[in-house]
Amino acid sequence: MISNWLSSALARRNVHYGWVMVGVTFLTALVTAGAVGAPGVFIVPLQKEFGWSTAEISSALSIRFILFGLMAPFAAALMNRYGLRNVTLSALLVVVSALVASLAMTKVWHLLLLWGVVIGIGTGMTALVLGATIAARWFSARRGLVVGIMTASTATGQLVFLPLLASITERMGWRVALSFVCVMLGVAAFAVLMLMRDRPSDVGLRPFGDKGPEPLPAPAPSHAPIMAAALGTLRDVSQTRTFWILFATFFICGASTNGLVQVHLIPMCLDYGIPQVQAASLLAAMGIFDFFGTICSGWLSDRYDNRWLLFWYYGLRGLSLLMLPFTDFSFYGLSLFAMFYGLDWIATVPPTVRLTAQRFGAERANLVFGWVFAGHQIGAAFAAFGAGLSRTLLATYLPAFFFAGALCVIAAMIVLTISRPAPKPVVSKPATA
Repeated sequence: MISNWLSSALARRNVHYGWVMVGVTFLTALVTAGAVGAPGVFIVPLQKEFGWSTAEISSALSIRFILFGLMAPFAAALMNRYGLRNVTLSALLVVVSALVASLAMTKVWHLLLLWGVVIGIGTGMTALVLGATIAARWFSARRGLVVGIMTASTATGQLVFLPLLASITERMGWRVALSFVCVMLGVAAFAVLMLMRDRPSDVGLRPFGDKGPEPLPAPAPSHAPIMAAALGTLRDVSQTRTFWILFATFFICGASTNGLVQVHLIPMCLDYGIPQVQAASLLAAMGIFDFFGTICSGWLSDRYDNRWLLFWYYGLRGLSLLMLPFTDFSFYGLSLFAMFYGLDWIATVPPTVRLTAQRFGAERANLVFGWVFAGHQIGAAFAAFGAGLSRTLLATYLPAFFFAGALCVIAAMIVLTISRPAPKPVVSKPATA
């Protein structure tokens, strides 16, 4: 098999196959995230071709955001039962099928079904859980670095594709741009098929950083009910105040990023006479700053109080959103916003993950974070629809941006109400003679 041959070749150069897994997963997350972010480019072309309102198009995107989030708690259970490669390939196949079918759509309900329901389920089958699972299974050292890279790839992929898609849409139409996304998803699926493996033992290795002599045996196949594991976790943690604070702040995080800026910044720039390609380039710049901001956030979250990090992240994001309408949408003002906001785009993820693990334990952290992430996507859906409704009824996006900025300030305040973790008891050593 290609993976076994490649693993042997890399071993001779003292390179662990886990880094191949990082590369394949990075590509998959990047392309999938690009597919998720692509509709932001297509809003205006769809309006021109079909006469659909911004609110109608935003409704489909809201459904997608909700399903994308609600699938997260079940994604880890699916991977444990059916394997990383099988679930990832199935997810890519579902997304590609929906995008290909949408090339022939003519009715709003086609949009709601394909871009809302089907793509929401398909992208949610991996979500942020895939990167976390790769880090946990394939690495016993440098897990933080791996998680930071994977988290950054998800957000950055939603942004770096947009200038190219905007350029293709402007020159050749939205269907050609959508076809390009399908081709890239096919490339990612081929890489997953050829190179992705479930565990290090599949290629005769131990996790990176584990110096044991023999590969770790694969655990017994899991036959636990998927629904029971996810819903049981929700039942337990929903009785705690900390969970609801994390859920609420991540709701606001999604409302102020994916649902608002990712979907509606390009149409809002068009309202101010800024060309679509230039507006998409603005989002791409945010993606570049986001990549470094998220990795730095992971480094900081290992060293400082995560509650105060989130306070500053949400507070500064709120101020940037409140100030955006006052930039006059000049080149200088938008460039400053792209840098400032981009560094903070998804910097909230590492501290939120660490707080989840601290409060609910490492064993259940992925399932609890899955439900917290569901709150993120519900917030994104709320903002995607609400901003579209604002544009349709009031002919402006500005109330949505002011409201999101105010929500971020509220999030900065309530996150500090999470209590400090109890200090670990100090065990005195017995005196020695």
